[in-house]
Amino acid sequence: MKEKMLPLPDQPDRPDRPFRLATTSFIYPDHILPNVRKIGSFFDEIELLVFESQPKGVLPSRADVRELGQLAQALGLSYNIHLPTDISLTDPSGTQRAKAADTLLAVVELFAPLSPTTFTLHLPMDRGTATREDFLWDKRARKGLELLVPRLPDPGLVSLETLWYDPDYLYRLVKDYGLSLCIDAGHHFKYGHDLRTTFERFKDKIPLVHLHGVDFSGPIPKGHTRLDRLPHELFMLTTQLLSTYEGTVSLEVFNLENLNRSLEKLSKVFSNIPNLEL
Repeated sequence: MKEKMLPLPDQPDRPDRPFRLATTSFIYPDHILPNVRKIGSFFDEIELLVFESQPKGVLPSRADVRELGQLAQALGLSYNIHLPTDISLTDPSGTQRAKAADTLLAVVELFAPLSPTTFTLHLPMDRGTATREDFLWDKRARKGLELLVPRLPDPGLVSLETLWYDPDYLYRLVKDYGLSLCIDAGHHFKYGHDLRTTFERFKDKIPLVHLHGVDFSGPIPKGHTRLDRLPHELFMLTTQLLSTYEGTVSLEVFNLENLNRSLEKLSKVFSNIPNLEL
């Protein structure tokens, strides 16, 4: 059973959140399973971070996946999977793209018994590319996706994550290959993209939103911090867009303090937000 959601009596007019609430499997500096055991009862979904595919043995075992499935049943959880970022479907080398496709497919197959809501994929792009390089990136991205997508049971289960570059680069790829989109709201703000435009353009192709604070106090904005670091106007824009969003919102932070402060901030707008006392 879920832990009881503790109300804030001084804010009676907050609407219920329409979205499923998630956070990452690295709130404590430990492996995936201990994190899910500790925080799973508070959330609808856990974002399983599988950033590394190497060295051999770094991925969860099939026994680990079976236990994750048992925890999901016991706690009423679902999962989304963040695919490895140490390989790339946009690598200039065709050999490396093929290796990336094989590795990504193996990870998808490993976690398939959990019926994840989505598998989140990075398509890296070098910074400072010129127009010709942008074209080459798109060509490499298509060649990489063509090595992966036909082997998937459902391409729509893979969501391309918005990174530093303009989300429009992903629009045609999502459409042409039947993929989905993971909106990283923090990346939008850090790199100056318009969040409302992305929501409107991709519409029903958004199973997952990554939500985190961005600290603009220094010369270089820092993301993946607590939500109360986000400027007020950006926070209010985000919550306005989320007020009608029915997918999963994952608080993509990596320690307990940032998680608790983010939940506290979110609870000022939405009811039914958990209060962690861990």
